[in-house]
Amino acid sequence: MTRLVEKLYQNGNLSDDELLMLINSDDEQTAKLLKKYADEVRQRVYGKKVFLRGLIEISSCCKNDCLYCGIRRSNHEAQRYRLDLASIMECAAAGYELGFRTFVLQGGEDSAFTDDLMCRIIFGLHEKYPDCAVTLSLGERSYESYRRMKDAGADRYLLRHETASPELYSRLHPPEMSFENRRRCLYDLRELGYQIGAGFMVGAPFQTTADLIADLRFMQELRPHMIGIGPFIPHHRTPFADMPGGTLELTLRLLGIIRLMFPDVLLPATTALGTISPVGRELGLKTGCNVVMPNLSPADVRKKYDLYDNKLSSGSEAAECCRQLEQSIENAGYRAVHERGDHISQNNIQGANNESTFSPS
Repeated sequence: MTRLVEKLYQNGNLSDDELLMLINSDDEQTAKLLKKYADEVRQRVYGKKVFLRGLIEISSCCKNDCLYCGIRRSNHEAQRYRLDLASIMECAAAGYELGFRTFVLQGGEDSAFTDDLMCRIIFGLHEKYPDCAVTLSLGERSYESYRRMKDAGADRYLLRHETASPELYSRLHPPEMSFENRRRCLYDLRELGYQIGAGFMVGAPFQTTADLIADLRFMQELRPHMIGIGPFIPHHRTPFADMPGGTLELTLRLLGIIRLMFPDVLLPATTALGTISPVGRELGLKTGCNVVMPNLSPADVRKKYDLYDNKLSSGSEAAECCRQLEQSIENAGYRAVHERGDHISQNNIQGANNESTFSPS
């Protein structure tokens, strides 16, 4: 099986049958070689840098009813909140003092965050912190909505496609949602000039290896700037409460494969990875990851953004414990950096992208 890792390292691609064998392999030597090559490739492109992003979870309200998500609309026990403009700016001010130069605004699909409000928030962040990037992760919106937020100064948009299999997508989501629309959103974002992030769950209910291969092929077609994957972790107030979660081993195997298939991608060591294992994030960094997103949200709402059970929100997950996080990154053999951390393809064009065409009313 190590010959498949060697081939992937040399060519950046494998046939579907070869990917099937590699993804399903539990051979220890194969895992070690995949880890070695993934780390080598990330260091060739980005060195030992680990880019820090300040995560601000702006709302736990969501109109959707995704069957795996703890903030789904049918969970009437979920604790709902919305951050106002002043609270978001306070989070950003604290993050800027800590050295963060990217703010990630993430939330459920909440109609209270209208285009007008989002444009004021984005413009306000860029006006006060012109050296920072603004990343959004707010789900499916219209082309016009994405355009307005881009004009206001949004730099990046994260929208995990979750699965590229329409059939599996329909089993994980309510009838009104479709992979076709999720795909449309991602291509709209690319057309508008965002740095885009896609990604999928590992070990989702009903997922097959063929589904995972479809995810890899879709991302080869889309060519996202960032790929976010993490293990499925069940939430006790969802229909999938009793389903088994995704494993650390499979997640790491896929992280290594992704790094070799997409050498220049920004690849986060996710909170979910750290949730299923105390050394999950460290192992992710050693298997090609180069982004970490500690939490800047107000301390009293962090546990309310409850996507899955036991989600980490304190300790090194918390932005105020930044030094602890930086030390853990250093212990893994890497270097936490306080930079915007753009995709390497953006280095020569970033100045032009920083000009906002939005005028607040």
